[in-house]
Amino acid sequence: MNSSATHNSHQEFILLGFPGFHDSRRLLFIPFFAIYLLILVTNGLIIRTVLAERPLHSPMYVLIALLSVVNICSATTIVPKMLLGFLLHHNHISLVGCLMQMFFIYFMVIQDCNLLLLMALDRYIAVCKPLRYSTMMARNSFVLLTIAALVRGLCTVSPVVYFASRVDFCRSNTIHHFACEHMALLHLACGKTAINKLVGLSLRVFSIICDMAILSTSYGCILRAAFSISGAPRHKSLHTCGTHIMVILIVYFFRLSSSIVYRVSREVSQDTHNLLTAIYMLTPALVNPLIYGLRTKEIRIRILKAFVRITVAG
Repeated sequence: MNSSATHNSHQEFILLGFPGFHDSRRLLFIPFFAIYLLILVTNGLIIRTVLAERPLHSPMYVLIALLSVVNICSATTIVPKMLLGFLLHHNHISLVGCLMQMFFIYFMVIQDCNLLLLMALDRYIAVCKPLRYSTMMARNSFVLLTIAALVRGLCTVSPVVYFASRVDFCRSNTIHHFACEHMALLHLACGKTAINKLVGLSLRVFSIICDMAILSTSYGCILRAAFSISGAPRHKSLHTCGTHIMVILIVYFFRLSSSIVYRVSREVSQDTHNLLTAIYMLTPALVNPLIYGLRTKEIRIRILKAFVRITVAG
């Protein structure tokens, strides 16, 4: 952190996106636009289905819809600016805009994880304490849990953005990336950034360890309770938990892969590094709705019925 006069700090930056594809950058517009469109359509379909069908207004399906909202917001924080960069010669962004983008990138990542924790809590109560489910997951309790998730996201991300805002960026105003990622911005700092890196790493490691401990404990109890029953209830519990666990593995695999990307960043080209970053940022938003749409029977049936109605009406 540098406490020198901030007039030395750049107030506007250029996002290069994929520097190696500068001459053919417009060709990248097509695949990333297709991915973004698919994210909007699939997640929007999940949201629309849950909102339109009253039987799906239970906490579990509302959480799935909220996860789709976060998926759309996460992709929208990154992709439109990236697509604009493919079409323009230079993609400018102000320092304030850069810090805001950084905040929302990591805030959405944390909210993704928070919703997975709430899903684990919902399934734990439903399977292990079924008689208390209606009380513990009542509307007021659900709203409080959602607010707690938002507060946790703010408390986790705000220190990272705050310390980044205290740094002078006077080395260059060119970010060799398609987004204002924390480390990509710190590479332009001309002061000491040790505290920034320490805060960012500490919060990431702490949140991942806490999340994995809670998720492992919750689903361990759920699986033990599920195997103690028999017949259709066991099958339904295992199938539902299996779907959630698949999403958890995908989200945390790609979240942990961000650390691996930084480890190998010195050994690969900048374009490869940026491509790996795009993969771990966008894949969960692309895959999650497909998993829930295919594996959640209630959602799948209602989506198919909606298509049939549209087809018949057409």
